[in-house]
Amino acid sequence: MSMRSNSSSNYYSKEDDRNKDASSSPSTLDSRFNQTLRNVQGLLKGRSFPGKVLITQRLDPLDQSALQSPNNDRRFLNSDTEHREQFDRSVEDEIQNRSNANASSSSDKMKASTASTENTSKEVQKTAMGARSTDSARLMKFKKELSGTTVILEKLRELAWSGVPPYLRSTVWRLLLGYAPSNSDRREGVLKRKRLEYLDCVAQNYDIPDIERTDEEINMLRQIAVDCPRTVPDVSFFQQAEVQKSLERILYTWAIRHPASGYVQGINDLATPFLVVFLSEHFSGTIDTWSMDDLSPEKMSNVEADCYWCLSKLLDGMQDHYTFAQPGIQRLVFKLKELVRRIDEPVSTHMEEQGLEFLQFAFRWFNCLLIREIPFHLVNRLWDTYLAEGDALPDFLVYIFASFLLTWSDKLQKLEFQDMVMFLQHLPTRNWNEMDLEMVLSRAYMWHTMFNKSPSHLAG
Repeated sequence: MSMRSNSSSNYYSKEDDRNKDASSSPSTLDSRFNQTLRNVQGLLKGRSFPGKVLITQRLDPLDQSALQSPNNDRRFLNSDTEHREQFDRSVEDEIQNRSNANASSSSDKMKASTASTENTSKEVQKTAMGARSTDSARLMKFKKELSGTTVILEKLRELAWSGVPPYLRSTVWRLLLGYAPSNSDRREGVLKRKRLEYLDCVAQNYDIPDIERTDEEINMLRQIAVDCPRTVPDVSFFQQAEVQKSLERILYTWAIRHPASGYVQGINDLATPFLVVFLSEHFSGTIDTWSMDDLSPEKMSNVEADCYWCLSKLLDGMQDHYTFAQPGIQRLVFKLKELVRRIDEPVSTHMEEQGLEFLQFAFRWFNCLLIREIPFHLVNRLWDTYLAEGDALPDFLVYIFASFLLTWSDKLQKLEFQDMVMFLQHLPTRNWNEMDLEMVLSRAYMWHTMFNKSPSHLAG
């Protein structure tokens, strides 16, 4: 087992003061792709995709009778099926059209689509946020899925993809990760056993004197102790001594039990969403008001155990991201570069001409799963989608990160190398809200639907 620190430490800086990116006037292009984009935007307003649930606010009021009448439910289901078929036909037509188009025309269309989507986002943000008209219906579906003796995980993934109600999130995450069994009769017993197993691991590996550790283990523990106070530094909750101690126990125990990778900087960030979500079962109000002094040792122990096992489940699906040389991340960065070239050739060409390598900014994105790039209050919503993707998450990250990057396509094309590096290290997301994140996810889903059927451009 070896302990490594990231050689590109300057990519891990985080600036407190960020400036809102100036909006750019969107270009317009009358093309089949823009028609497809309009179809997608229409479908996103109150309707669902196969395997995905809507992700933007519906502006028309909800017909309350629809929540009570089975006939109405069937009518909406048939309507959604028709829309999904229409979307599939549009996508298939667009893929065929794009395959016959030259590279220059293709990139112009993709650039136009990005601008059109950004413009749509700005228009939607002008409306009153309010509760989405589908919130009540979706909440009922969540409760129905969770109330059965056996949870059907595929249905739960479909619901969770577009966001989980906060008070159900801890239960849903445990199920999606396979930590809690889908059978409700076994759930309590399994969780109790796993929590006791974590306590034993801590007693055997953490609660021992340094004289019983190897030099490598001592150095690893010291590195973890240095990194914990740096974790989410702009959220005061994580500066509490007990929070940092909990993170230290979780990370060290995980590293000892996973000697192929050991501790790698960045894994500390990945533990934070789990810690917050499982603590939310015991605290109310905003995270800034939480105090670990108000939590009993038994409850804190259970929270730690749940964090440890869920972190382990997550990382099991991306093991080569944190082994020596982190080949999994390098492979995904290459795929991201190729996808961006396919979607937006002008920005790809500009970055290449300026000598900017994707590893210089995207390595941190994959290493920390964007936790350091967006406001922390949006992280849980993003992770709903991450966990809903299951085993497909690593590949879908490429599309999410492409959508995230191309949010600033026009801006990037105006920057030279040094300014581009600074911009990408300190992206103007400080004032982002959930709608901004939803637009990133909607583009990612759309591009995945289009390009995943022709994956040869992502071979690597």
